[in-house]
Amino acid sequence: MSQFWSPVVQSLSPYVPGEQPKIEGLIKLNTNENPYPPSPHVVAAIQAELGSDGDRLKLYPDPTGLALRAAVAGHFAVSSDNVFVGNSSDEVLAHTFLALLKHERPLMFPDITYSFYPVYCALYGIESERVPLDAHFAIRIDDYIERNPGAVIFPNPNAPTGRLLPLADIDHLAGRLPDVPIIIDEAYIDFGGQSAVTLVARHANLLVTQTLSKSRSLAGLRTGFAVGQSALIEGLTRVKDSFNSYPLDRLALAGATAAMQDRVYFEQTCARVVASRDRLAATLGALGFEVLPSAANFLFVRHARHDAATLSAGLRERRILVRHFNAPRIDQFLRITVGTEQQCDALASAMEQLVGQ
Repeated sequence: MSQFWSPVVQSLSPYVPGEQPKIEGLIKLNTNENPYPPSPHVVAAIQAELGSDGDRLKLYPDPTGLALRAAVAGHFAVSSDNVFVGNSSDEVLAHTFLALLKHERPLMFPDITYSFYPVYCALYGIESERVPLDAHFAIRIDDYIERNPGAVIFPNPNAPTGRLLPLADIDHLAGRLPDVPIIIDEAYIDFGGQSAVTLVARHANLLVTQTLSKSRSLAGLRTGFAVGQSALIEGLTRVKDSFNSYPLDRLALAGATAAMQDRVYFEQTCARVVASRDRLAATLGALGFEVLPSAANFLFVRHARHDAATLSAGLRERRILVRHFNAPRIDQFLRITVGTEQQCDALASAMEQLVGQ
């Protein structure tokens, strides 16, 4: 702590990201990275943008990200005016909190959800209220409608549970609360759900955010976007241009644009992850684990006879990392990223050893 810190900084409890250890041979299933590389077109686009001598790097990138916005718009059959791009979906969400979610009534989100939300609330001075998931860790839309929120945000599928909310429920929520901003954080939607982008034209209060870190294997490129009606996008742009007019560099713009345009590779990769997820879920279920229904690229599991922290430590001894959240209601769960078939087999073998002891 420093005497020069502002009161805001002194009060912050920053987000803690998943561990990124530098250990050779580690099977890393703790941060929901895609186990497969990005589209070959991504690498080619970055190399082309870089050129033979990197001369273009002396020039600022396009501050509007027009080519990437057009690629996102083409993917979803919307207008480029409905698309905002930023340096990861975390930055897009940060701008969203400041632009759209600070109101007289509290922002509401699930009690078990992405732990960056309360961090943003503390940073921007946003009053919030946590709405409990039900006994099966599902979101109940009526709970939000009845509480008269100032704004609503939640991931779909939710994280870290992986549970998917039907599109009809989101449609109902946005329709019942037409004067309330509704933010759907779709970091994992491509692994088992239908995007709420299809509802944007019908609801002026609905903003949908996504990332290229998961389904498009670009966690290292830090690119995300939001889709909503033009008035919401303008609000995000006003915040961006008051903070950093050039959030995405030339290489990120080139690579992300290529990733959005390669639909075939994207669909093939997602299908491989989903197949591995379903196979791993069945294997862990046979070992006695309770496995929550997942529409994401991870599983949320617990074992009735084995402590989660102990299992996590046992896996680490076997050079396998998973995520354990020491938090109310979920302290006996492990979140396991779906890896390659070989990585999933190694995890299953280690789990069989641990729960059999």
